[in-house]
Amino acid sequence: MEKIVKPLSGYLALVISLVLFGLSIFLFINGASNSNPAFMFFAAISFLAFIFFLKGLMIIQPNHSRVLSFFGKYVGTVKANGLFFINPLYSTQRMSLRSENLQGQTLKVNDKMGNPIEIGAVIVWKVGDTYKAAFDVERYMEYVRIQSEAAVRHLAVSFPYDNLEDENAEITLRDGGDNVNHILEKELTDRLSTAGIIVQEARISHLAYASEIAGAMLQRQQATAIVAARAKIVEGAVGMVDMALKKLSAENIVELDDERKAAMVSNLMVVLCGEKAAQPILNAGTLYN
Repeated sequence: MEKIVKPLSGYLALVISLVLFGLSIFLFINGASNSNPAFMFFAAISFLAFIFFLKGLMIIQPNHSRVLSFFGKYVGTVKANGLFFINPLYSTQRMSLRSENLQGQTLKVNDKMGNPIEIGAVIVWKVGDTYKAAFDVERYMEYVRIQSEAAVRHLAVSFPYDNLEDENAEITLRDGGDNVNHILEKELTDRLSTAGIIVQEARISHLAYASEIAGAMLQRQQATAIVAARAKIVEGAVGMVDMALKKLSAENIVELDDERKAAMVSNLMVVLCGEKAAQPILNAGTLYN
């Protein structure tokens, strides 16, 4: 598990290292001028101590961290910002804690109904557990990319693109909206938790039929819309014809037998459902001629 540690402030170590560096130069110059081997020895010791303190200095920028290990053993993670001093023998691994965007490539997959579609997603993520990101997976950024593509593919095959073929589908990729994004986010969270990754947001950024069936599907959608519009027109026309017959009968305007009613219904349906304006014809004779 991740263990947060806070090392010593590095400002004192920086001052000590600068003093040791100046002391090593002073002793080296005096030892060289006086040919004194003791001065040369202490100059070397001071310089080695300077290197020791300098190597232990560590600067951590905001929203960054360092994972510390000592000869293969995990020591802890430093998430505080500033200048610190650690054991120079520690191995350190830099790791960003900032939010990052992953613009996944557009994938060509089959939806639940077997139709080829193109789908892509944008994912916002960040490292939440540095221990898992550093030691539980190999190259966590590549792990995020590959698992994200796998999650998008699984989402695509789990739901139909729309409900043209599956009218009982409660959720479709096209109309699912926030529900689809929530499902994708949950699956990404489950997949990336192994690497200590926090998924902040996941959204479908591209969704379309594949080029080889896009034209056919567009015609199908247009035909479905036309049929729905025609059904609505016919439903309204039937209501208007029924209202006209009842109005004529209630007010005793004219008495029509069944044959005349059928002719009137036919004419009204043609007028109301036709795409072009009707051409009126005047009847100069009587109604019963």
